[in-house]
Amino acid sequence: MDSAENFITPLKNITQHWSPKVIGQVNDQYVKVAKLLGELVWHKHDDEDELFYVVKGSLRIEYEDRSVLLNQGDFHIVPKATMHNPVADEECWIVLIEPVGTKHTGDAMTDRTRSIDEQLGS
Repeated sequence: MDSAENFITPLKNITQHWSPKVIGQVNDQYVKVAKLLGELVWHKHDDEDELFYVVKGSLRIEYEDRSVLLNQGDFHIVPKATMHNPVADEECWIVLIEPVGTKHTGDAMTDRTRSIDEQLGS
């Protein structure tokens, strides 16, 4: 590796909420950054777990029977096939780690859904 990387620089360049950008790949996992505000959509990923890491702010992951609050520096893994809805009451900066085949909003399609090409910046 030629140089060190950080999450803050690519996050500063993001202008749209709920529009993840791929910043790296580790084997078959993408490392993505995103800014969140409001709620995304109830959805699940049938075959993939996903990791949320909070860089700045706080994030609530809602489940059908509970919710998990993440603050700066916290991470949480959403198990595959589990209905969930990420909610950020104020702007939140996150890192996502998920398999390359993971659909942004899983089994749900909304105007916030981003294709992998959009996430790669293509």
